[in-house]
Amino acid sequence: MSSELTLSVVDQSPVRKGGTATQALRETVQLAQAVERMGYSRYWVAEHHNSGSFAGTSPEILIGQIAAATNSIRVGSGGVMLSHYSSLKVAEQFRMLEALFPGRIDLGIGRAPGSDQLTASALAHPREQIDIRYFPQQVADLLGFVHGLADPGHPFAQIAIQPGPQPESVPEVWLLGSSDYSAQLAGMLGLPFAFAAFFGRNAAIGPPVADLYRSKFQPTVFGQEPRLSVSVAVMCAPTEDEAIFLSSTRRFSRAARVIGLRGGLLPPEEATAYPLPEEAQRSMDEPNQGSVDGTPEQVRDGILKIAAQYDTHDMGIVTNCYSFEHRVRSYQLVADVFDLSPPA
Repeated sequence: MSSELTLSVVDQSPVRKGGTATQALRETVQLAQAVERMGYSRYWVAEHHNSGSFAGTSPEILIGQIAAATNSIRVGSGGVMLSHYSSLKVAEQFRMLEALFPGRIDLGIGRAPGSDQLTASALAHPREQIDIRYFPQQVADLLGFVHGLADPGHPFAQIAIQPGPQPESVPEVWLLGSSDYSAQLAGMLGLPFAFAAFFGRNAAIGPPVADLYRSKFQPTVFGQEPRLSVSVAVMCAPTEDEAIFLSSTRRFSRAARVIGLRGGLLPPEEATAYPLPEEAQRSMDEPNQGSVDGTPEQVRDGILKIAAQYDTHDMGIVTNCYSFEHRVRSYQLVADVFDLSPPA
Protein backbone atom coordinates (compact mmCIF):
# COMPACT_ATOMS: atom_id res chain seq x y z
CA MET A 1 0.00 0.00 0.00
CA SER A 2 2.89 2.35 0.75
CA SER A 3 3.86 2.59 -2.92
CA GLU A 4 0.28 3.60 -3.78
CA LEU A 5 -0.09 6.21 -1.05
CA THR A 6 -0.39 9.89 -1.99
CA LEU A 7 1.11 12.16 0.68
CA SER A 8 0.30 15.85 0.95
CA VAL A 9 1.00 18.69 3.37
CA VAL A 10 -1.48 20.80 5.33
CA ASP A 11 0.25 23.89 6.77
CA GLN A 12 -1.32 26.07 9.47
CA SER A 13 1.60 28.57 9.37
CA PRO A 14 2.44 28.13 13.07
CA VAL A 15 3.88 31.06 15.02
CA ARG A 16 6.47 30.14 17.65
CA LYS A 17 6.97 31.91 20.98
CA GLY A 18 9.43 34.72 20.36
CA GLY A 19 8.72 34.60 16.62
CA THR A 20 6.44 36.66 14.41
CA ALA A 21 3.58 36.03 11.99
CA THR A 22 5.74 37.42 9.19
CA GLN A 23 8.39 34.84 9.95
CA ALA A 24 5.78 32.08 10.00
CA LEU A 25 4.42 33.08 6.58
CA ARG A 26 7.89 33.14 5.04
CA GLU A 27 8.57 29.72 6.51
CA THR A 28 5.35 28.48 4.90
CA VAL A 29 6.70 29.42 1.47
CA GLN A 30 10.10 27.88 2.27
CA LEU A 31 8.48 24.68 3.50
CA ALA A 32 6.41 24.43 0.31
CA GLN A 33 9.57 24.65 -1.76
CA ALA A 34 11.22 21.99 0.38
CA VAL A 35 8.36 19.46 0.27
CA GLU A 36 7.98 19.91 -3.48
CA ARG A 37 11.60 18.75 -3.83
CA MET A 38 10.80 15.81 -1.54
CA GLY A 39 7.94 14.60 -3.76
CA TYR A 40 4.76 15.54 -1.85
CA SER A 41 1.68 15.93 -4.06
CA ARG A 42 -0.25 18.88 -2.62
CA TYR A 43 0.35 21.81 -0.31
CA TRP A 44 -2.69 23.30 1.42
CA VAL A 45 -2.71 26.33 3.71
CA ALA A 46 -5.25 27.00 6.45
CA GLU A 47 -7.36 29.99 7.44
CA HIS A 48 -7.34 31.25 11.04
CA HIS A 49 -8.24 34.64 12.49
CA ASN A 50 -7.31 36.30 15.79
CA SER A 51 -4.99 33.42 16.64
CA GLY A 52 -1.79 33.76 18.58
CA SER A 53 -0.53 30.43 17.20
CA PHE A 54 -1.34 30.50 13.47
CA ALA A 55 -0.55 33.24 10.95
CA GLY A 56 -2.57 32.24 7.88
CA THR A 57 -5.44 34.72 7.66
CA SER A 58 -5.63 34.93 3.83
CA PRO A 59 -5.07 31.57 2.12
CA GLU A 60 -5.90 33.04 -1.29
CA ILE A 61 -2.94 35.44 -1.04
CA LEU A 62 -0.61 32.83 0.41
CA ILE A 63 -1.50 30.34 -2.33
CA GLY A 64 -0.37 32.79 -5.01
CA GLN A 65 2.96 33.33 -3.27
CA ILE A 66 3.54 29.59 -2.87
CA ALA A 67 2.56 28.75 -6.43
CA ALA A 68 4.89 31.47 -7.75
CA ALA A 69 7.77 30.09 -5.67
CA THR A 70 7.25 26.45 -6.74
CA ASN A 71 6.98 24.66 -10.05
CA SER A 72 4.70 21.64 -10.05
CA ILE A 73 3.15 20.88 -6.65
CA ARG A 74 -0.60 21.50 -6.40
CA VAL A 75 -1.38 24.38 -4.04
CA GLY A 76 -4.66 25.08 -2.32
CA SER A 77 -6.69 26.09 0.69
CA GLY A 78 -7.30 23.84 3.62
CA GLY A 79 -9.52 25.73 3.64
CA VAL A 80 -11.37 28.95 2.88
CA MET A 81 -14.06 29.48 5.52
CA LEU A 82 -16.86 30.17 3.06
CA SER A 83 -19.38 31.38 5.64
CA HIS A 84 -17.43 34.66 5.95
CA TYR A 85 -17.51 35.53 2.25
CA SER A 86 -19.57 35.74 -0.91
CA SER A 87 -19.39 32.74 -3.21
CA LEU A 88 -18.84 35.05 -6.17
CA LYS A 89 -15.75 36.69 -4.66
CA VAL A 90 -14.17 33.35 -3.70
CA ALA A 91 -14.84 31.99 -7.19
CA GLU A 92 -13.19 35.04 -8.77
CA GLN A 93 -10.13 34.72 -6.55
CA PHE A 94 -9.55 31.06 -7.32
CA ARG A 95 -10.34 31.32 -11.02
CA MET A 96 -7.68 34.04 -11.14
CA LEU A 97 -5.21 31.76 -9.34
CA GLU A 98 -6.04 28.96 -11.78
CA ALA A 99 -5.52 31.29 -14.76
CA LEU A 100 -2.07 32.21 -13.43
CA PHE A 101 -1.11 28.66 -12.39
CA PRO A 102 -3.19 26.34 -14.59
CA GLY A 103 -3.69 22.80 -13.38
CA ARG A 104 -2.23 23.46 -9.94
CA ILE A 105 -4.93 25.09 -7.80
CA ASP A 106 -7.21 23.42 -5.23
CA LEU A 107 -10.09 25.22 -3.54
CA GLY A 108 -10.83 23.56 -0.22
CA ILE A 109 -13.82 25.10 1.56
CA GLY A 110 -14.95 24.73 5.15
CA ARG A 111 -18.00 25.57 7.23
CA ALA A 112 -16.30 26.37 10.56
CA PRO A 113 -15.55 30.03 11.40
CA GLY A 114 -11.80 29.48 11.89
CA SER A 115 -12.04 31.97 14.74
CA ASP A 116 -13.98 32.91 17.85
CA GLN A 117 -17.46 34.37 17.59
CA LEU A 118 -16.34 37.95 18.23
CA THR A 119 -13.85 37.74 15.36
CA ALA A 120 -16.47 36.11 13.14
CA SER A 121 -18.73 39.09 13.83
CA ALA A 122 -15.91 41.50 12.99
CA LEU A 123 -15.30 39.73 9.67
CA ALA A 124 -18.93 40.37 8.71
CA HIS A 125 -19.30 43.86 10.22
CA PRO A 126 -21.27 46.01 9.54
CA ARG A 127 -23.37 43.30 7.90
CA GLU A 128 -24.98 40.44 9.78
CA GLN A 129 -23.12 37.14 9.79
CA ILE A 130 -24.34 34.70 7.16
CA ASP A 131 -26.69 32.13 8.69
CA ILE A 132 -24.89 28.80 8.62
CA ARG A 133 -28.08 27.23 7.25
CA TYR A 134 -27.25 28.88 3.91
CA PHE A 135 -23.92 27.06 3.65
CA PRO A 136 -25.17 24.36 1.22
CA GLN A 137 -26.56 27.09 -1.06
CA GLN A 138 -23.26 28.97 -0.82
CA VAL A 139 -21.40 25.84 -1.89
CA ALA A 140 -23.81 25.24 -4.79
CA ASP A 141 -23.43 28.87 -5.91
CA LEU A 142 -19.65 28.63 -5.66
CA LEU A 143 -19.57 25.52 -7.84
CA GLY A 144 -21.72 27.24 -10.44
CA PHE A 145 -19.46 30.28 -10.52
CA VAL A 146 -16.21 28.29 -10.56
CA HIS A 147 -17.31 25.99 -13.39
CA GLY A 148 -19.42 28.50 -15.32
CA LEU A 149 -22.43 26.27 -14.85
CA ALA A 150 -24.90 28.58 -13.10
CA ASP A 151 -28.52 27.58 -13.64
CA PRO A 152 -30.14 29.94 -16.20
CA GLY A 153 -32.86 30.61 -13.64
CA HIS A 154 -30.38 31.71 -10.97
CA PRO A 155 -30.70 35.43 -10.11
CA PHE A 156 -26.97 35.93 -10.80
CA ALA A 157 -26.76 33.77 -13.93
CA GLN A 158 -26.03 36.79 -16.18
CA ILE A 159 -22.90 37.84 -14.27
CA ALA A 160 -19.74 37.41 -16.37
CA ILE A 161 -17.06 36.17 -14.01
CA GLN A 162 -13.48 36.97 -14.91
CA PRO A 163 -11.24 35.30 -15.71
CA GLY A 164 -13.52 32.83 -17.45
CA PRO A 165 -13.03 29.10 -16.94
CA GLN A 166 -10.36 27.67 -19.21
CA PRO A 167 -11.01 24.36 -20.99
CA GLU A 168 -10.03 21.51 -18.67
CA SER A 169 -8.50 24.00 -16.22
CA VAL A 170 -10.63 25.01 -13.28
CA PRO A 171 -9.75 24.94 -9.58
CA GLU A 172 -10.47 21.56 -8.05
CA VAL A 173 -13.06 22.09 -5.32
CA TRP A 174 -12.86 20.01 -2.14
CA LEU A 175 -15.21 20.08 0.82
CA LEU A 176 -13.40 20.01 4.16
CA GLY A 177 -14.87 18.84 7.41
CA SER A 178 -14.60 17.03 10.71
CA SER A 179 -18.17 15.74 11.01
CA ASP A 180 -20.90 13.85 9.20
CA TYR A 181 -22.52 17.13 8.02
CA SER A 182 -19.76 17.99 5.56
CA ALA A 183 -19.36 14.35 4.54
CA GLN A 184 -23.01 14.07 3.51
CA LEU A 185 -22.94 17.40 1.65
CA ALA A 186 -19.77 16.43 -0.22
CA GLY A 187 -21.33 13.12 -1.19
CA MET A 188 -24.57 14.67 -2.41
CA LEU A 189 -22.68 17.18 -4.58
CA GLY A 190 -20.19 14.64 -5.93
CA LEU A 191 -17.23 16.49 -4.43
CA PRO A 192 -13.99 15.09 -3.01
CA PHE A 193 -13.96 15.20 0.79
CA ALA A 194 -11.06 15.96 3.15
CA PHE A 195 -11.46 14.81 6.77
CA ALA A 196 -9.46 16.63 9.46
CA ALA A 197 -8.49 13.79 11.78
CA PHE A 198 -5.63 15.88 13.19
CA PHE A 199 -8.18 17.83 15.24
CA GLY A 200 -7.93 14.84 17.58
CA ARG A 201 -11.27 15.05 19.29
CA ASN A 202 -13.04 13.72 16.20
CA ALA A 203 -10.64 10.98 15.10
CA ALA A 204 -12.70 8.16 16.61
CA ILE A 205 -15.73 9.02 14.46
CA GLY A 206 -13.62 9.40 11.33
CA PRO A 207 -13.97 5.95 9.71
CA PRO A 208 -17.80 5.93 10.08
CA VAL A 209 -17.89 9.44 8.60
CA ALA A 210 -15.80 8.20 5.68
CA ASP A 211 -18.24 5.33 5.14
CA LEU A 212 -21.16 7.77 5.29
CA TYR A 213 -19.52 9.96 2.65
CA ARG A 214 -19.14 7.01 0.30
CA SER A 215 -22.71 5.82 0.90
CA LYS A 216 -24.12 9.29 0.15
CA PHE A 217 -21.94 9.92 -2.90
CA GLN A 218 -23.80 10.77 -6.09
CA PRO A 219 -21.87 11.12 -9.37
CA THR A 220 -22.14 14.64 -10.77
CA VAL A 221 -20.20 16.84 -13.18
CA PHE A 222 -17.92 17.62 -10.22
CA GLY A 223 -16.90 14.02 -9.61
CA GLN A 224 -17.78 10.52 -10.76
CA GLU A 225 -16.31 8.58 -7.84
CA PRO A 226 -15.78 9.35 -4.13
CA ARG A 227 -12.33 10.70 -3.25
CA LEU A 228 -11.32 10.90 0.39
CA SER A 229 -8.26 12.56 1.91
CA VAL A 230 -7.48 12.23 5.63
CA SER A 231 -5.12 14.63 7.41
CA VAL A 232 -3.24 13.58 10.55
CA ALA A 233 -0.72 15.24 12.86
CA VAL A 234 2.79 13.81 12.50
CA MET A 235 6.09 14.31 14.31
CA CYS A 236 8.91 12.20 12.89
CA ALA A 237 12.44 12.10 14.31
CA PRO A 238 15.40 9.70 14.30
CA THR A 239 14.35 8.27 17.69
CA GLU A 240 10.97 7.75 19.33
CA ASP A 241 12.02 9.67 22.44
CA GLU A 242 12.96 12.73 20.40
CA ALA A 243 9.74 12.60 18.38
CA ILE A 244 7.62 12.48 21.55
CA PHE A 245 9.66 15.27 23.10
CA LEU A 246 9.27 17.51 20.04
CA SER A 247 5.55 16.74 19.79
CA SER A 248 5.04 18.12 23.29
CA THR A 249 4.80 21.57 21.67
CA ARG A 250 1.75 20.46 19.68
CA ARG A 251 0.22 18.59 22.61
CA PHE A 252 0.69 21.57 24.93
CA SER A 253 -1.01 23.82 22.38
CA ARG A 254 -4.04 21.51 22.46
CA ALA A 255 -4.07 21.53 26.27
CA ALA A 256 -3.66 25.31 26.43
CA ARG A 257 -6.88 25.81 24.50
CA VAL A 258 -8.74 23.96 27.27
CA ILE A 259 -7.85 26.71 29.76
CA GLY A 260 -7.85 29.62 27.31
CA LEU A 261 -4.08 30.18 27.10
CA ARG A 262 -3.00 32.06 23.97
CA GLY A 263 0.32 32.73 22.35
CA GLY A 264 2.94 31.25 20.07
CA LEU A 265 4.05 27.62 20.18
CA LEU A 266 6.32 26.89 23.14
CA PRO A 267 9.70 25.18 22.85
CA PRO A 268 9.40 21.57 24.05
CA GLU A 269 11.48 22.29 27.15
CA GLU A 270 8.85 24.80 28.31
CA ALA A 271 5.89 22.74 27.10
CA THR A 272 6.91 19.72 29.16
CA ALA A 273 7.66 21.76 32.30
CA TYR A 274 4.63 24.12 32.22
CA PRO A 275 2.47 23.79 35.38
CA LEU A 276 -0.87 22.92 33.78
CA PRO A 277 -4.00 22.34 35.87
CA GLU A 278 -5.12 18.73 36.04
CA GLU A 279 -7.84 19.00 33.39
CA ALA A 280 -5.47 20.53 30.84
CA GLN A 281 -2.71 18.08 31.73
CA ARG A 282 -5.06 15.19 30.99
CA SER A 283 -5.77 16.75 27.61
CA MET A 284 -2.04 16.97 26.90
CA ASP A 285 -1.34 13.40 27.99
CA GLU A 286 -4.32 11.59 26.46
CA PRO A 287 -3.66 9.62 23.26
CA ASN A 288 -4.69 11.34 20.03
CA GLN A 289 -6.03 8.94 17.41
CA GLY A 290 -5.39 11.59 14.78
CA SER A 291 -1.65 11.85 15.41
CA VAL A 292 1.40 9.70 14.71
CA ASP A 293 4.72 10.40 16.45
CA GLY A 294 7.88 8.32 16.32
CA THR A 295 10.71 7.04 14.18
CA PRO A 296 10.32 6.91 10.38
CA GLU A 297 9.29 3.26 10.55
CA GLN A 298 6.78 3.91 13.34
CA VAL A 299 5.32 6.87 11.48
CA ARG A 300 5.08 4.88 8.25
CA ASP A 301 3.26 2.05 10.01
CA GLY A 302 0.98 4.50 11.82
CA ILE A 303 0.02 6.37 8.64
CA LEU A 304 -0.62 3.12 6.80
CA LYS A 305 -2.80 1.88 9.67
CA ILE A 306 -4.92 5.04 9.60
CA ALA A 307 -5.15 4.92 5.80
CA ALA A 308 -6.44 1.35 6.07
CA GLN A 309 -8.99 2.34 8.73
CA TYR A 310 -10.38 4.99 6.38
CA ASP A 311 -9.90 2.86 3.25
CA THR A 312 -8.04 5.66 1.49
CA HIS A 313 -4.72 6.10 -0.30
CA ASP A 314 -4.71 9.89 0.14
CA MET A 315 -3.16 11.21 3.37
CA GLY A 316 -2.36 14.76 4.46
CA ILE A 317 0.29 15.53 7.06
CA VAL A 318 0.22 18.40 9.57
CA THR A 319 3.50 18.92 11.43
CA ASN A 320 3.58 21.69 14.04
CA CYS A 321 6.58 22.04 16.33
CA TYR A 322 8.75 24.83 17.69
CA SER A 323 11.73 24.56 15.35
CA PHE A 324 11.35 25.12 11.62
CA GLU A 325 14.37 22.90 11.01
CA HIS A 326 12.69 20.04 12.89
CA ARG A 327 9.54 20.51 10.79
CA VAL A 328 11.50 20.24 7.56
CA ARG A 329 13.43 17.23 8.88
CA SER A 330 10.20 15.49 9.87
CA TYR A 331 8.73 15.85 6.38
CA GLN A 332 12.02 14.66 4.86
CA LEU A 333 12.14 11.55 7.05
CA VAL A 334 8.55 10.70 6.10
CA ALA A 335 9.30 11.27 2.41
CA ASP A 336 12.33 9.00 2.64
CA VAL A 337 10.56 6.14 4.42
CA PHE A 338 7.73 6.24 1.85
CA ASP A 339 10.19 6.48 -1.07
CA LEU A 340 8.57 9.63 -2.44
CA SER A 341 10.01 10.71 -5.76
CA PRO A 342 10.87 14.37 -6.41
CA PRO A 343 9.35 15.87 -9.57
CA ALA A 344 11.23 15.33 -12.80
